Amino acid sequence: MKATVAFRWLFSIVILIAIAVFAFQSRERWSTWFFASTSEPEGKATATGPITEPRVLKLSEQARKNLGLVSKAAKTQNYWRTIQVPGVIADRPGISDRGVTSPAVGVVTEIQAFPGDTVQPGDILFKLQPFSEYLQNTQTELFKAQRESELIAEQQVRLRNAAVSGAISESRLIDLDNQARRQSAAIQSHRQDLLTRGLTPVQIDSVAEGRFVSTIEVAAPALRPNDMNVAVSLAVAADAPMFEVQELSVELGQQVQAGQLLSTLANHRELFIEGHAFKKEASLLAQAARDGTEIKVEFSEDDLKKWTAPVNRLEIHHLANSIEPNSRTFSFFLPLKNQSQVYQKDGKSFVVWRFRPGQRVRLHIPVEEFRDVFVLPSSAIMREGPEAYVFQQNGDLFNRISVNLMYEDRLQAVISNDGSITPGLYLAQNSAASLNRVLKAQAASGVRADVHVHADGTVHAAH
Repeated sequence: MKATVAFRWLFSIVILIAIAVFAFQSRERWSTWFFASTSEPEGKATATGPITEPRVLKLSEQARKNLGLVSKAAKTQNYWRTIQVPGVIADRPGISDRGVTSPAVGVVTEIQAFPGDTVQPGDILFKLQPFSEYLQNTQTELFKAQRESELIAEQQVRLRNAAVSGAISESRLIDLDNQARRQSAAIQSHRQDLLTRGLTPVQIDSVAEGRFVSTIEVAAPALRPNDMNVAVSLAVAADAPMFEVQELSVELGQQVQAGQLLSTLANHRELFIEGHAFKKEASLLAQAARDGTEIKVEFSEDDLKKWTAPVNRLEIHHLANSIEPNSRTFSFFLPLKNQSQVYQKDGKSFVVWRFRPGQRVRLHIPVEEFRDVFVLPSSAIMREGPEAYVFQQNGDLFNRISVNLMYEDRLQAVISNDGSITPGLYLAQNSAASLNRVLKAQAASGVRADVHVHADGTVHAAH
């Protein structure tokens, strides 16, 4: 009985010793199942898992080009907070459009300018065959008055010597002088009447000689004095078109009355920007109009690559004193000087305007000033919950910095000058959201972007 128990104890001890030996020999295999390695060879970079507070990312030059990344030195400035108001470009009443009317009753025999054509002041637009008894009578009366005036002048020459010698009384000469003045006044009246009917001075001279006009030429109107100043200031060439035929109101062979509209000419050199605001914004707009505050305007569908000239300084000209009943808004107006380009085709000139009536705009009205702040494009700001970040560039490294965002709109962001960033730091001006995604991806990989390994295997932080 005792021998059996001793044997069992001996057998158990042998088994335990065999297990212990096996475990010792295979320790490198099974120890990784239960214990994580807590040490790495000295000088080797370790994978420590996701970085909880990533701050620095690394971008190659090619990656920066792919993002179109731009960095600029930060500087403080004053900035006006604005409110956005919709608007539209409109013709300037009494300036942009001009009507061309028939000077007399007649029939349209020729049309020389069609919609889309551009013409200069004085260019012939229409030819009319006069169908007016009044016009014919006026030409006849002018011819008669001219002949009568010539006869009176001849009599004055013949009788003047006789009056000096006493052969006739001087009252006779006085009577001839009075007749000459009456005829001169009649001639002047008839000539002026024919001018208003569309006849040129050359045509009126031919009427006075007995060659009556059977065709009336209707020309483009002359420039206004303000247009002349614009043409001189812009150094417009002599053949540069000033008007565009916008609408044609008659057809060939059509009989027209005196004063009837023949066509509409447009000169979009001077336009209005018509803004639409609510009544609660009226005081702000009135103050901006009184102070002559410059209004920033964002033009939709404006190709800045083709139009590089700056837009004139825009200020509020006047505010409307009535409210539109449907939209409950009122209008205000800003003068806009347009820009144009001219091209030639089929021997004719055509004009293309940069700004066109009906084009939508967005107006930014200044209402509050921020002093000594940093102003960046809105795409340079990364929002993450209540935090706002910018990225400072240092070579191929970008450091994420938390900032105090005072104001932000669709285009720009205002950052407080509280010491989080200082003037002179190079800050990324765009692609902040993309940089933040790259930062998180690099942090999740477990490899810090702000360290590097030397040739001897040692690890150092970026410097």
